[in-house]
Amino acid sequence: MTPISRESEKSDEVLIALEKLSKKWTIDPKIRDIHLGLRSDVRDYLLKLNQVTYHIPYLSETSEFVVWDCLWPDCHNCCEKQGRLPLTSRDISVISKGLGYPNRTDFLEKETYVATWEHTNSTLRKESQIITTLTMVNLKRSETEGEAENGKQITCRFLNGGGSCSINSSKPGVCSLYPFFSWTQNENNRVSVHASYQFTGDCPGFSLTKTLDENIPILRNYSEIIYNYSMSVNTTLRESFARIDITE
Repeated sequence: MTPISRESEKSDEVLIALEKLSKKWTIDPKIRDIHLGLRSDVRDYLLKLNQVTYHIPYLSETSEFVVWDCLWPDCHNCCEKQGRLPLTSRDISVISKGLGYPNRTDFLEKETYVATWEHTNSTLRKESQIITTLTMVNLKRSETEGEAENGKQITCRFLNGGGSCSINSSKPGVCSLYPFFSWTQNENNRVSVHASYQFTGDCPGFSLTKTLDENIPILRNYSEIIYNYSMSVNTTLRESFARIDITE
């Protein structure tokens, strides 16, 4: 029997997510194919805004960019379908205070768990894939969540009936990052922050456009969020609250 590859499993998961998404939202067929990795004309368009270099998917056959805008309050899939909530050291301090814990030790014991997982930062080209193995403290999305639920979709317990976050002012930085993911590179002895989209099949906010002009304000705003989060992750690593192993 031929073993099922991780890429095949991931593709199946994305397909299932897209099928669920399409019951409520209209998904452009080209966007659907990008999620599933079925297009051969996807190029990596680099756009630097402030201190972040974006890797924007560009379809060479149709001369279109993939752009994104949040559809909240009609959609809050990111709160219902997030696979985990990794915490930076700043998150730990802010959230523990917000939840009324007198110290971080009690918060870590009752509200978090430690988990390890792999993440592939692919800048749309197979030859540039970077596999990172991350070990981080995670906020429990349910009161009983543990390492066995790591990576599985669970509706966050802090999502209220109105589709808002009950700890919005102190929510984890990774929540503000979605649907982007970020990574850092050493370029000319300086840390450079890069970002691209997560194509998990869960977000209906993606569309296609001939120009990035109207999307620039969104990307510019997110560049600050992405940069601050990336720097916070680096601080977390230095403080030994997390570990990262990289394989190119």
